[in-house]
Amino acid sequence: MPARVLPLIEAAPHFPVRGALLGLDLGTKTIGVATSDPDRRLATGVETIARKNFTADGARLLVIARERNAAGFVLGLPINMDGSEGPRAQSTRAFARNLAGLTELPIAFWDERLSTAAVERELIAADARRDRRKAVIDEHAAIFILQGALDRLEWLRAAP
Repeated sequence: MPARVLPLIEAAPHFPVRGALLGLDLGTKTIGVATSDPDRRLATGVETIARKNFTADGARLLVIARERNAAGFVLGLPINMDGSEGPRAQSTRAFARNLAGLTELPIAFWDERLSTAAVERELIAADARRDRRKAVIDEHAAIFILQGALDRLEWLRAAP
């Protein structure tokens, strides 16, 4: 059975109580990958995948998911500032549908508006050189996306 693909709040009940989540920042040339600890408190970087084709990219993500005992995926959804969805969001939704055909792990979307810009500012503030920023920006964006989703999931758990 294909995986469920839902907004984070709707996907939350489909995640098991414990287990790492993988966060993905889907770019046109790369995929930033982050993971959480099994208790879903902290997001950390895993790697940046150079995109080839969906078959290769999906296979690599499934290997990472197995290695990390992942319980689900969180994909950054690039929504426009006015709340509309453009070609990048449509591409992310298509990627999620294709990934859902390869796994039963739930797939959640998390609004990633300004995530790359925020990470870029943080890296500049940390005095990272331009070439270093370029090498790590997608992985750091995946961390930013996943940490936002983890914080929201924790808030949902704690809400009465």
